Amino acid sequence: MSDTDGKKPLGLRGGLRSGQVKQSFSHGRTKNVVVETKRKRVVVPKPGARSAAVKPAAGTPPGGDPKKRPAGLSEAEMERRLKALRAAKAREAEEEHRRREEELKRERERQRRREEAEAREREARERQELARRKAEEEARKQEESRAGAGRRAPAPASAPAPASAPAPAPAPPPAGARPGGRPAPRKGEREREQRRDGKGKAMRDGGGRRAGKLTLNQALAGGDGGRQRSLAAMKRKQERARQKALGGSEPREKVVREVQVPETIVVQELANRMAERVADVVKALMQNGMMVTQNQSIDADTAELIVEEFGHKVVRVSDSDVEDVIKTEEDRPEDLKPRPPVITVMGHVDHGKTSLLDAIRNTKVVAGEAGGITQHIGAYQVETGDGTVLTFLDTPGHAAFTSMRARGAQVTDIVVLVVAADDSVMPQTVEAINHAKAAGVPLIVAINKIDRPGADPDRVRTELLQHEVIVEKMSGEVLDVEVSAINGTGLDQLLEAIVLQAELLDLRANPDREARGAVIEAQLDVGRGPVATVLVQNGTLHQGDIFVVGEQWGKVRALVNDKGERVKSAGPSVPVEVLGLHGTPEAGDVLNVVETEAQAREIAEYRREKAKEKRAAAGAAATLEQLMAKARADENVAELPIVVKADVQGSAEAIVQAMEKIGNDEVRVRVLHSGVGAITETDIGLAEASNAPVIGFNVRANASARKVANQKGVEIRYYSVIYDLVDDVKAAASGLLSAEVRENFIGYAEIKEVFRVSGVGRVAGCLVTEGVARRSAGVRLLRDNVVIHEGTLKTLKRFKDEVAEVQSGQECGMAFENYDDIRKGDVIEIFEREEVERRLD
Repeated sequence: MSDTDGKKPLGLRGGLRSGQVKQSFSHGRTKNVVVETKRKRVVVPKPGARSAAVKPAAGTPPGGDPKKRPAGLSEAEMERRLKALRAAKAREAEEEHRRREEELKRERERQRRREEAEAREREARERQELARRKAEEEARKQEESRAGAGRRAPAPASAPAPASAPAPAPAPPPAGARPGGRPAPRKGEREREQRRDGKGKAMRDGGGRRAGKLTLNQALAGGDGGRQRSLAAMKRKQERARQKALGGSEPREKVVREVQVPETIVVQELANRMAERVADVVKALMQNGMMVTQNQSIDADTAELIVEEFGHKVVRVSDSDVEDVIKTEEDRPEDLKPRPPVITVMGHVDHGKTSLLDAIRNTKVVAGEAGGITQHIGAYQVETGDGTVLTFLDTPGHAAFTSMRARGAQVTDIVVLVVAADDSVMPQTVEAINHAKAAGVPLIVAINKIDRPGADPDRVRTELLQHEVIVEKMSGEVLDVEVSAINGTGLDQLLEAIVLQAELLDLRANPDREARGAVIEAQLDVGRGPVATVLVQNGTLHQGDIFVVGEQWGKVRALVNDKGERVKSAGPSVPVEVLGLHGTPEAGDVLNVVETEAQAREIAEYRREKAKEKRAAAGAAATLEQLMAKARADENVAELPIVVKADVQGSAEAIVQAMEKIGNDEVRVRVLHSGVGAITETDIGLAEASNAPVIGFNVRANASARKVANQKGVEIRYYSVIYDLVDDVKAAASGLLSAEVRENFIGYAEIKEVFRVSGVGRVAGCLVTEGVARRSAGVRLLRDNVVIHEGTLKTLKRFKDEVAEVQSGQECGMAFENYDDIRKGDVIEIFEREEVERRLD
């Protein structure tokens, strides 16, 4: 056997092959380049190699024939590759089988749905055919009955037929009559049947999708003479057919809902509450004669009719029902427990109310008050020697704090009226007596300052009789105690009288219920936010309680007692500072605890809306004529606009009330804005727009507000005593008053002779009979004691010299400015005008 049998000799011919390529360049230049080409090796498998690889011959190893195995592969690697190949082929076969089964299943499902849809359509056609036949039968019967009535009408006029006469033969059916005795339909019915049959045939032939479309030929030819269905109608029909095919044609059961109907409701909201389409609700309203849109409101009666028409139940509610969550039920007698009395100290300013409380509490509150007078309501608790707890409210005595005193009288159990023995009854004393009577609370008179030299307690008792306050020493029922806050005289007797009065009242409250209290004072603290001083009247206020107070709501974040200590809860008759409000409430608002934040928020929003409506109604109540009359009346009234910011709500309210009292028919003070808290840039902007000063009562402007005020020239005034504030505003308002002009008569002169001087005119030769005549003064010409001219002097001469004045008893010459009608015997009255500055009372 030769070495070359069946094999090609080894060589380098299969590698690189060299050759030459001729390259052409510009300008006719050429170049021969030697290139080498590498031939690609192509492996062509022999026939049967694939089957041999997949199905190895018997006796071959698992990895296949080693001679035919690719180079570099071991038997194990070859075996793994073959296994992967077989697994892939099996997976493909399995997926193909599964795909065929799913396709077959889908085809069966489509066939089932198709058959069901055809069955339903067949049933529907049968029902339609049955209904049509029934309608035709009824129409035929009605036609026969009308025809029989027409034949019976002329019967009495004709002779009766003999009984033995044979029955007439039935008339032949008219032309066009249908078999079975049914009359032929009229033309309109026949056209409708033809159209219905044509459409049914088109649907059966698969042309239902084109049946409702209008082509150009149909439009020109007129079609079948009837109106074609619109595209929207076709779409609705296709949608119904699709739902029918999916088995959704069963009518759903009507869901009856309880619909809450308030006093007024928007149509769209009513539809949402009924879960009905807005278009259906608007349609029902229009059928009832109301042309409204979905965004308009309707009243409760109309909404009730619509709800009943749609088959729902009506639940009438009112907007005020949101406040029903506040529990107002009466407490059971066995739940009531004794509570401390609330004592309000009232009286005239500087009669020693705060000093008396300081003596009872052993504190120095009056030393910290600006000007030594109280300008806020203070709430304190005092424990007596025998362990009795008393709650005191200290009210301001200044005239501007009327509303504070009224508020203190409304939340109190006992009023202690402090009257200075050396000053007796004063205006605010009388006001405090009236507040106590209006509130219906008992009164205890504390005659203070009995240590003063001019003290006269009996005079105080006598003057109280004029205001129907009869003390025990005057055979009355009102307790009176003589005290001295400086020396501490009579304090024990005063506390005994208070405790005795409280025992007579038998004050009780239920501490085991939701808290209810009154806001004594409210302020906006820089570090703590809105803070309200609340006197709990019933129940217990806990930390974490959700409450609503007036138009504000919040959650109790912290409770601080009168000593500045944090507490977890506050029972009846306990004054505390409440932190956690979302806004500053009004002093005098009632605090109520509710269950959830949603309820508190809803109540607060309702109250804000009612307050807004009330303000709008008050503004809209005036007619156009009234507004015009007011504008004409205010045309000559000067206004002093101001912006007021105070530390607490009660002070701001008192300042606004004091400002409203300043003024007369010519000038008044208008408060543009009043609020609680520091002076801000917004206040400066408002003051600048109205050219108004900003008044800060116990508050200061922040840095940015001071900067803006300096830039825009807005005046900021700070006060800590309400006396000074009222006096300064009154002085500023007085500056707007026009000065009062007064006339001072300084002399009289009598005209002795009248001369005519060239270049001057008529000159009166006069004798000054009284006073003095001045060149700069005003003059009046009197004739028979009647003023006929008022003006000024053109010239005043003594002999030939111009002089400034002429004394009494001397003669002079006078000429009037722009007036020549002077006669002998007239009297000249000489006067001077003086402007006097006016001030408000």
